[in-house]
Amino acid sequence: MTDLILYNGKITTLDRTQPEVSALAISAGRIDELGSDAEILGAAAPGTNRIDLKGRRAIPGLNDSHTHLIRGGLSFNMELRWEGIPSLADALARLKQQAQRTPPPQWVRVVGGWSEFQFAERRMPTLKEINTAAPETPVFILHLYGRALLNRAALHALGFNRDTPDPPGGVIERDPSGNPTGLLLAKPSALILYSTLGQAPALPLADQLNSTRHYMREMNRLGITSVIDAGGGGQNYPQDYEVIQQLHDRDELTVRIAYNLFAQKAGTELSDYERWVAMTEPGAGDAYLRMNGAGENLVWSAADFENFLQPRPDLRPAMEDELEKVVSLLADNAWPFRIHATYDESIERFLTVFERVHGRQPLQTRFIIDHAETISVRNIERIQALGGGIAIQHRMAFQGEYFVERYGATAAEATPPVAAMLERGVPVGAGTDATRVASYDPWVSLYWLVSGKTLGGLTLYPESRRLDRETALYLWTAGSAWFSGEQRVKGRLSPGSYADLAVLSDDYFGVATEDIRSIVSVLTLVDGRIVYAADDYSSLSPPPLPVSPDWSPAGLRGGTYRQTDAQAHRTDLHHACALHSHRSGAPARPTAADAFWGAHGCSCFVF
Repeated sequence: MTDLILYNGKITTLDRTQPEVSALAISAGRIDELGSDAEILGAAAPGTNRIDLKGRRAIPGLNDSHTHLIRGGLSFNMELRWEGIPSLADALARLKQQAQRTPPPQWVRVVGGWSEFQFAERRMPTLKEINTAAPETPVFILHLYGRALLNRAALHALGFNRDTPDPPGGVIERDPSGNPTGLLLAKPSALILYSTLGQAPALPLADQLNSTRHYMREMNRLGITSVIDAGGGGQNYPQDYEVIQQLHDRDELTVRIAYNLFAQKAGTELSDYERWVAMTEPGAGDAYLRMNGAGENLVWSAADFENFLQPRPDLRPAMEDELEKVVSLLADNAWPFRIHATYDESIERFLTVFERVHGRQPLQTRFIIDHAETISVRNIERIQALGGGIAIQHRMAFQGEYFVERYGATAAEATPPVAAMLERGVPVGAGTDATRVASYDPWVSLYWLVSGKTLGGLTLYPESRRLDRETALYLWTAGSAWFSGEQRVKGRLSPGSYADLAVLSDDYFGVATEDIRSIVSVLTLVDGRIVYAADDYSSLSPPPLPVSPDWSPAGLRGGTYRQTDAQAHRTDLHHACALHSHRSGAPARPTAADAFWGAHGCSCFVF
C-alpha cells in the first residue's frame, strides 16, 4: 500500500527516463511510482496520505560528500555562527549578546563558515572590537585555516603570557612588550588553531546529544538528507562516535551518515588502521549509519592543508614510504580510502604511491582525492585510470580572494577544474568540508558552482568553467552517492530509490543566480518520513527540539545571503578595483587615481 503521495509539484528526478514529474508515491521508505497527478492520485488507496506541493520545486535530497557532521555536532550548540550575516557591525552585536549569555567557564566560539568579504565593511574584526564586545567572557574566532582571534579573557583562561613559547608550526603575535595580542597565526600548520580550540570546555554528554540533533535538523532545513563524514582531528574511533551511535540506536538520526576513519597521531597511523581493519569493515552498519572506509587523513606526513595566506607547504621525503604502507594495507583488505589533497604537487606524489600499490595489488574499490583545488589535467587522467573519484568543496568561495592575491587571477580560473573532471568521466561529488572553513550550507556551494563567484562577489571562473544548474545539482545528489557506494539507491528519485527529498522555498531552476544561496527547504523527507517542515507545511513539522544548554546561541545563528542590487554593485566595483591593483602592481594605498573608486564605496587599498 502507498504510504504517501506528493502531487501538484515540479519534481526534478535526475532520472533520464522521467526528468520531471508532478507527482510521486512512496511506500515503505522507497520511491514507488512517479508520473502525472492523474496517474499517481488515481491509483491511491482511500487511506493514503497526500501532500499538495502547490507548484513548488522538489529535488532529490542533497548529499554532502565531504563534511564533519559527527565532530561538528558535538559543539554545534556552543557555536555562534556568522553564516550570511551581512555586516561586521551585526556580527559584533551578536557576539556581544552571546557573551552576556554565556556562563563561565564556557567560551563564545565562532568557528568557520564566514568570510570578511561577506560583510558590508569588507574587513576582519579588530582585537579591540572583540575585547569591547566581550570584555569578560573568553572568545575564540577562527578564520579559515590561517588564524584565530582571542580576546583578553581567552588569553587569561589559556594562561598565555609573554613567556608562552610559539608552538611548532604556529606563531603567537606579540605586542612590543612581548605580550600576546590575541592573534594566532598558522605558519604553516593549523595545529595551533585547533589545539587552542581543543582547550575550551566541552559540553556534557546529554548536551552533545541535543547539539547533534540540532545540527542535523539545521541540515534538514537546508535540504540535506545524507552526508559522508570525513572524520577529522580529535575524532578517535570508536570512543568519539558514542554520541552518533546512541542517536542511531534511539532512531533519532535525521541524516544518513557514512563515516570514514581518520588516523589521529603521527607515527601510529599504520597501527591505527591495522587495529581498525580487525574491528570493522566497509559497509558495517545500516542505511542510516555505516562505515565507509579510511581517511581523509591516511598519514600526517601527507597533510598539505591549504592556507592561501601562506606559501604551499612542501611534504617531507618520508611521506611516500609511510603512505605506501597504509595504502597497501587498505588495498589488501579492499578498503575504500580518501586523502586530503589541495595542491597538484601533493597529488602528483600521492598518485605515484597509489599506482605503485596498484601494480602489486589492484585497487578493488573506490578511492577519493579530496579538495583538489589546483589539480592538473594529467593527474585527473591518472585518477580516472585507477578508478578513483574527486570530492570538491566550495572552500574557494570563502578564500578565493586570498588565492588570487597570492597566485593571480589566471591561476584561480580552475580551482578546482570541475568541468575538466567531468569531461574525462571521473566521478565527482560536491560538498562543503564544513564547518571550520566553509559553511555547511549547500546552497552557497551550488551558488559558487553556477556563478563562479566567491561569497564576497569576486568572479573566479570564466563562463566556460562554470556549471549549469542541473549538473551542479547532480554533483550534490547522484554524484555524491558514488562516494559511499550507494548510487543505486541515492541521488535520484526513481522507483526503488530511497524516499529522500526536499521541497524548496524557491525554484532552484527559476530564481536569479544571486538568489540561489538563499534557498532553503520547506519540507524534507528522509526514508519517506518528514524530518523538517516549515511555511505552508508547518503543521506537519516534527515536535520542536528543546535546546541545551539554555545559554546556547542556537537561536542566534545566521543571516541572509540575498544581496540588494546596491550591495552587488558595490561588490563588483570593489573587485574590479582590487584586481586592477593586483594585476598592475599598484601600490597598496590610495592614490589620486583611487578617488573615483573611493567615491563609489571601494576600499580595496586594504584588500
